Amino acid sequence: MKIAVTYEDGQIYQHFGHTEQFKLYEVEDGKVVSEEITDTNGTGHGALAGMLRELGADTLICGGIGGGARTALSDAGIRLYGGVTGNADDAVAALLSGSLSFDPDIVCHHHDHEEGHDCGDHGHEGGCGHHGGSCGEHHCG
Repeated sequence: MKIAVTYEDGQIYQHFGHTEQFKLYEVEDGKVVSEEITDTNGTGHGALAGMLRELGADTLICGGIGGGARTALSDAGIRLYGGVTGNADDAVAALLSGSLSFDPDIVCHHHDHEEGHDCGDHGHEGGCGHHGGSCGEHHCG
């Protein structure tokens, strides 16, 4: 198992599409056997799913994430644990122990929209990614 975490200064970065780094944890027999931090080099939004797949990640822990990125991760076969905050190492330990607190329905938080509204207020079933792509593709990642 290889777990990727959106990462900034030891914490889970709260905007998937804008993360500048991932911390990758190689797990064997339920234990972390190696860790590395990798830069995204400006790769954003949906392209990050492809990057994670190329890095061999099969699991992602993150904060906020948009509908387009959720779909890209699903298509890449990457399990998503979104809506997580706090220390990255602690979150991985919690996942491995079965005690990670996450939001399986997290969509589009921690960003601004031009008109000052939240993604959940678009009136479209399912939130982001279902309204012409403006949130899921351009803001939330």
